[in-house]
Amino acid sequence: MARFIALSFMAFAVSGGLNVAHAQTLDSSKSAVTITFKQMGVPVDAKFKKVAGQLTFDPANTATAKATVDIDVASFDLGDPLYNQEVLKKEWFDAAKYPKATFTSTAISPASNGRLDASGKLTIKGRTLDVKVPVTMKTEAGASVFEGALPIKRLAFNIGEGEWKDTSMVADEVIIKFKLVAPVGATTKK
Repeated sequence: MARFIALSFMAFAVSGGLNVAHAQTLDSSKSAVTITFKQMGVPVDAKFKKVAGQLTFDPANTATAKATVDIDVASFDLGDPLYNQEVLKKEWFDAAKYPKATFTSTAISPASNGRLDASGKLTIKGRTLDVKVPVTMKTEAGASVFEGALPIKRLAFNIGEGEWKDTSMVADEVIIKFKLVAPVGATTKK
């Protein structure tokens, strides 16, 4: 569930900071999406190992910025193979039916303190919700780096059905953190 939020953040972040007006491809090997949730009151960290995306940004015209970020749900890693298999089942991510979580931007706009606000549609497990996330951007080693965090409610995306709707076991709030790296000049093929 948090990985979907992370996807949204990544898309927002990447779309806001590229210094070119053509489509850029995320560097999947340097980009990261992690989540933090609480299980029985104890924080648990997990990550998605596969993230991909395309971004278009013209700093002179942020109204034309676009971003799409896809997260491979089956790449979710809790650090234990048995737990990883469990969260892919129907009650959680239902990865067989919904293999990807996707964020598609609808607007990117400048915000205070040099940040960007990225708005868009976050789709997880077949449900699409509007999200808005603050994103910071910096340039590092010839790449645009976007970072942020987005809190989501897992139950809004039907993550944790049946007995797992009980938020005393697994909290409803999930924090998605992302670091998206888009090398300048890494264009998509047409």
